[in-house]
Amino acid sequence: MAAKPKQQRLILAVLALAALGGAGVLAASALGDTSTYFYAPTDLAAERPDAGKSIRLGGLVKTGSVSRSADGLTMRFTVTDNVHETPVSYTGLVPDLFRENQGVVATGSFAADGSFKARELLAKHDENYMPPEVAKALERSNKATGAAQPPAA
Repeated sequence: MAAKPKQQRLILAVLALAALGGAGVLAASALGDTSTYFYAPTDLAAERPDAGKSIRLGGLVKTGSVSRSADGLTMRFTVTDNVHETPVSYTGLVPDLFRENQGVVATGSFAADGSFKARELLAKHDENYMPPEVAKALERSNKATGAAQPPAA
């Protein structure tokens, strides 16, 4: 016995909804932990990601922490959120606007020895801008310590 056209449409609608639901579940599982891959130094003090996992570390470049090696390409500096600090090493060309006490986002991973190796650096582009993630992380840490609030993004 053949299904009536109304029943066929209902069956197709149910199958389409099931397919969409399955696609949503697959997309959510594929994203996993990467949907929140921005970390402030305070976040890293609470829970450090596995070695080799690519993350973005953001905060302020600590004043007096920048040092360059003799090769001119390797640099070490400290990222802070005014509560905790994370030392970073980076080899490559530094953005022109990279400087101490300014916002920075470093993309990289922790090595097995616990050091953070950055592959990419992003620096703020003018005096009034700070990456939203950095501003939020600084705001969270400043609320915890009662310090002054950072400039809004």
